Amino acid sequence: MPFLTPLDRARLDARRHLPGDELTEATLTQKADPAARIAFDTFLKVDIRVGTVVSAEEFPEARKPAFKLVIDFGREIGTRTSSAQITRRYRPDDLVGRQVAAVINFAPKQVGPFVSEALTLGFPDDDGQVVLVAPTLPVPNGGRLF
Repeated sequence: MPFLTPLDRARLDARRHLPGDELTEATLTQKADPAARIAFDTFLKVDIRVGTVVSAEEFPEARKPAFKLVIDFGREIGTRTSSAQITRRYRPDDLVGRQVAAVINFAPKQVGPFVSEALTLGFPDDDGQVVLVAPTLPVPNGGRLF
């Protein structure tokens, strides 16, 4: 495979952009540079909330190993579903009752027969496995990250 610059990779990734995304040279350059600066107002558009996992089950229909989660984001938001590829590090029983961070304002995504309504957040460990993002102390469900 030939060497690709970050901008070339961004151009290739642009083929998978969401409808309504404006693909200009400037946005492609920004996508290629992970340290590109954004306005604070842009950050505020991403609604990241904390919620408690109320159910977790295997998702055998998924192409990649995943769990189907139901997360309680509190009275104002309610529960949302999430498909999470976290099977290497977690078991369903370990997830129930655990607080997690998730993006709740992405459009719902069809994942096989399941609709994912939230993007559960995590960081890769040294082996590339997802480690969930969570508060270090209990906080009220529905709290917004700022």
